[in-house]
Amino acid sequence: MKTIYLIRHAKSDWSDGTLNDFERGLRKSGKKDLKTISSYFALQKIKPDLVLSSSALRAQTTADKLTKKIGYKGPIHYMEELYLTRPEKILDTLALQDDVYKNIFLVGHNPELTELANIFVEDNIFKLPTLSILAIYFEIDEWSKIREKKGNIDFFIQPKQFKYYVPKQIRTTLG
Repeated sequence: MKTIYLIRHAKSDWSDGTLNDFERGLRKSGKKDLKTISSYFALQKIKPDLVLSSSALRAQTTADKLTKKIGYKGPIHYMEELYLTRPEKILDTLALQDDVYKNIFLVGHNPELTELANIFVEDNIFKLPTLSILAIYFEIDEWSKIREKKGNIDFFIQPKQFKYYVPKQIRTTLG
């Protein structure tokens, strides 16, 4: 079995009009959401075997902060191919991954991640909000066998779920 975690970057900062889209960092609320979501992952002991991230600053920062919080020490590949690209190209990139990896975090952007989700699963995913994480598993042993509409949703979380109530276990890890 293989699992892909589609992770949309945290909320980006639009305050500096001199920066181009690729250079935008994270907004304060995005950093806060990132602490909450990464604490949830740490508590659930969810770790990837490999991280693929867009090379845009906001995606890199999301990948870095998330993996640091969960204690991930493995490879992170920052790829220009994951920035402003068609979901079919992302699918091709996944199909080329080494089969030793069972769980891959894919950090990227909308609308590409939402479109990719809709390629993978039968359900209709309307939109992946910022820092939402959609875990999709496939009953395959090789990434090259990843196919359209063959994925199954394991879970779908987003920061809004923790807006009014943050479980005690997560609060204690936010520091």
